[in-house]
Amino acid sequence: MSSLKIEQRKIIKSRKLAADRLEMEAASKKIFAQVEQVAEFKNAKNVLAYWSLPDEVDTHNFVVEWHKIKTISLPVVAGANLELCIFSGMECMKKTGSFGILEPTGTEIVDPNDIEVAIVPGMAFDMEGNRLGRGKGFYDSLLQNKNIYKIGVCFEFQLLEKVATSPHDIPMDKVIYV
Repeated sequence: MSSLKIEQRKIIKSRKLAADRLEMEAASKKIFAQVEQVAEFKNAKNVLAYWSLPDEVDTHNFVVEWHKIKTISLPVVAGANLELCIFSGMECMKKTGSFGILEPTGTEIVDPNDIEVAIVPGMAFDMEGNRLGRGKGFYDSLLQNKNIYKIGVCFEFQLLEKVATSPHDIPMDKVIYV
């Protein structure tokens, strides 16, 4: 891992710690109002989202609302990979040992090739669509399918002029921020 990636993660981590939670909540709603207007999202039937951590763009309301209309898959950590499980409601969510994230407990696994749009978190993004993740490479391996339209979501303080990249990093098609 490059020292620049490590340094950029430290910068964003300190910005996240300094951020106002109420402002982050308001920004999250504005971000997802924009996501809902993206043509690729409007036309998609199968969407990959994520169940947000407290320091990420909040996806909870978005996932709960849209699973009634579209098939919303959430990532589940399975060893060194992510599996995609369908979100079928809050009753299917369980806190796991994997990073303390709520994950769907259903057995319905989705083939990543069926995903049309992915809504992707990141530590940082730049305006060229480059993404800095948390360093595990989960999303880079998952998003290798060229047919998935990838939307990175972040707060404005997570935008960098240029994100450090590696050859295996998968860029986003669009980055939405507030």
